Amino acid sequence: MGSSFAFPLSQDTRPARHCKTSFGARDFGGFQDCFFRDRPMDTARIAVVGAGVVGLSTAVCISKLVPQCSVTIISDKFTPDTTSDVAAGMLIPHTYPDTPIHTQKQWFRETFNHLFAIANSAEAGDAGVHLVSGIKGSGGWMLTRRIDDLWELYPSFDIVVNCSGLGSRQLAGDAKIFPVRGQVLQVQAPWVEHFIRDGSGLTYIYPGTTHVTLGGTRQKGDWNLSPDAENSREILSRCCALEPSLHGACNIREKVGLRPYRPGVRLQTELLTQDGRRLPVVHHYGHGSGGISVHWGTALEAARLVSECVHALRTPIPKSKL
Repeated sequence: MGSSFAFPLSQDTRPARHCKTSFGARDFGGFQDCFFRDRPMDTARIAVVGAGVVGLSTAVCISKLVPQCSVTIISDKFTPDTTSDVAAGMLIPHTYPDTPIHTQKQWFRETFNHLFAIANSAEAGDAGVHLVSGIKGSGGWMLTRRIDDLWELYPSFDIVVNCSGLGSRQLAGDAKIFPVRGQVLQVQAPWVEHFIRDGSGLTYIYPGTTHVTLGGTRQKGDWNLSPDAENSREILSRCCALEPSLHGACNIREKVGLRPYRPGVRLQTELLTQDGRRLPVVHHYGHGSGGISVHWGTALEAARLVSECVHALRTPIPKSKL
């Protein structure tokens, strides 16, 4: 039997400062007055767009690594309604054709070490990764709203971190990113204690803390978020072939998520300009089915890029001599 680490997401995204809003793009000034009234003038205001495992881990890393900053996570969906909540949460290496192998190994190694430390800590009893706990202690905010244009966040924020996954088709104009639909079944089968996975990885049985995840599908270009009954029958049949005792599973729930696939993770800084305005953006998206496996490593790199942006903002521009 092989071994692996399972880290089912049990993200508690209900901190005291989680606000739902419905105001328009031009009303961010009121948000700015409310949330940043008492901040020091040299505090960098950072918006993280997206609240999946990539967005949450990025916010945590920024709060840990970037001094004198305030972090706000903005998303139209939080747990349990994100793609990350559908994921089985297995730490398995994935390959990105457009990303150097040594970089992928570094991301995976940093993520593995981070999660391995949690697995050997007092939190191991939950076998979960509580990403948001790092943001509560560092004074972060969570804001529920839809962003249709990154310029909506200007001038309320100094830096934007784009962790919007598939939303980057619109927000970043990135035609390289597309959905790979994944449908799974979450069942009650407490007797299943070990994971089982076929050679292709298409069929898998992953036990978690509250349920067992049975999968799955890989449907490229399919945007359908509604469960498909035929997919469910096929998944259950394939998984029962691997583990016949699953015929006795109960409380079967169908879940669908859209993996944000891209040939390579986009992890880079872009300076947006418009009518003399400047908005630094750190793009961090395109993890496909490997978000769980490399999220901490890529989040650390994204935080380093944010730190560079903050340093640039605080560095006076030399005046040219005429």
